This record gives sequence, C-alpha cells and structure tokens, in this order.
Amino acid sequence: MTDAILSIRGLRKAYASGTEALKAVDLDIRRGEIFALLGPNGAGKTTLISIVCGIVTASGGEVLVDGKNWQSDYRHARQRIGLVPQELTTDAFESVLSTVSFSRGLYGKPRDPARIEDLLKRLSLWDKRKAKMMELSGGMKRRVMIAKALSHEPDILFLDEPSAGVDVELRRDMWDMVRKLRTDGVTIILTTHYIEEAEEMADRVGVISKGELIALEDKKVLMKKLGRKTLKLTLAEAMTTIPPELSDWNLALEDDGHILCYMFDANAEKTGVPSLLRRVSDLGIGFKDLSTHQSSLEDIFVGLVHDGGRGATT
Repeated sequence: MTDAILSIRGLRKAYASGTEALKAVDLDIRRGEIFALLGPNGAGKTTLISIVCGIVTASGGEVLVDGKNWQSDYRHARQRIGLVPQELTTDAFESVLSTVSFSRGLYGKPRDPARIEDLLKRLSLWDKRKAKMMELSGGMKRRVMIAKALSHEPDILFLDEPSAGVDVELRRDMWDMVRKLRTDGVTIILTTHYIEEAEEMADRVGVISKGELIALEDKKVLMKKLGRKTLKLTLAEAMTTIPPELSDWNLALEDDGHILCYMFDANAEKTGVPSLLRRVSDLGIGFKDLSTHQSSLEDIFVGLVHDGGRGATT
C-alpha cells in the first residue's frame, strides 16, 4: 500500500501457556482513515493495539510507523501514536487541566498552554478545566482520556472500545468528535463490539476472530459483497408448514406462520425472487404485504465469525 501510515507484518503473540492471542496478522492502515477493528471478546483486538503501542511485547513480526520500525525507532513511534485505553485510569484528585498538561510533558513536548486550551475547547472540556477527575461523569472522563492521548499531537489515535460505559447520547457526541479529529488529519483506529459504531463511522472494517484477521475490506464493499437481502411476505392466512412445492427456495416461517421469509443474494444474476412470487401466486397463497431487508454489518459480522470468514479476506 502506497500511503500506509501504519504497517503491521506477521504480528504474533503467544503466551507460555501455549495460547496464541495473535496469529501472524498483516494489516496496513491508510493515512487519514477511520479504521474499525471488530471482534468478539478475546479475539485479539486489545492485544494488537497493546503491541503496536508498546505495552505488550510481540512474539514475532514487526510494525512500521510511517516507515520506521516501532522498536528500533521507539521514540519516533511513541510520539506519533496516541492511545485511549478501554479502562479509565486517571489521578482522581488532579484537575482536568493538570492531567492533560502533564501527559504532554511525558512525551518531552514543551509547555504550550494555548494548544492545551484549544484541545480542551474542541473536546468541550474547557469549562471543566479546574474540576477534579473524581467529579466528572463517565462520558467526561472519556473525553479527558482522549485529550490526554492527543496532548502530544500524535498522527495516529487508537481508541480501544471508546463507547464502553457511555450512554447513547454521549456516544453520538463521541462519533462527531472522532470525525472532527479525522478532519484535522488524525488517523483513527478503533476497536469496538458496537456494530453500529463501525457502520456509522468507519471507512474500512477489519474482523478479527481467535487471533486471525478473517476479513478486511472497505465498509461499503464488504456490505455489498457479503450482505444479503431478506424478502418477507406477510400472508393473508397463517401457514403451519411450508408447502413442498416451495422447497426449492429454502424458505422459513416467522411470526407464528404469518410471515414467509426468503433470504437471497441481491448481487446474484438470478435472485430467485420473480420465480418464487410466481409459484406463490400459482399455489393461490395470498399475501397482504411484501418487504425486503438489507443485511446490516452486524448480520455480516455474525456470519463471518460463525464460518471463520472463508472467502472474505482480501
């Protein structure tokens, strides 16, 4: 990839117990994109982030941060990367302003009160700058964690489960904030188990399961390639069983026999829908309504994890 700001090559992590948390993961992150890494609990999402951010030692492989090795050029890598961890760990008695300013100093950056003020204002934290961390709500604490991660002006921001413990309204605010960061030129990598988070924000989606990257695709392409549609016929009279004359379509009954369902590939040359409707009409089966439903990213994700992502990774 020509414009990868982060290149992960053959990254592995195995523990003394024999457990393989990561199995030779290859991944390129494009400069300026929002990339969502999806996976069930224990899939390896946090392990991957922790290795890239220098918190966990890899068993093998390498990471290039803008072309430089993250171990031999450790200082370069750390200055380019910001991390918002899943756990909210801050000094309860520190003020918001002190907490964020201190984080900037940790990376050897000179004091810059104007920049910190601008950062806090962008994150709607300026009015809370004198408040102690212990006085803040969970959503505000999450904003402070993002401010801490951005205090040294990184180009890459990792968000590990950014919406954990945040209510729906604050989650929407978080999404808006992440989009603004991308507009400012920050590359965003987020891990999440909230499917709607990835569907709402991400440019690309990776799916990780049991330490392996089983899908990697532009979000829209992935949904088009793997998404299926469901045709639902609301019947005039409920069915107890599906007539044998309809066995070619692999149908299912829902809502106590009031809805006849047919799942099909919308991209296929022949979907089977016209022939199904003709057969239903020939059999004298009446229906009151007809609707189609496009598979969501959640449907795709569940299917990928269930079948191991065969044929999905590009």
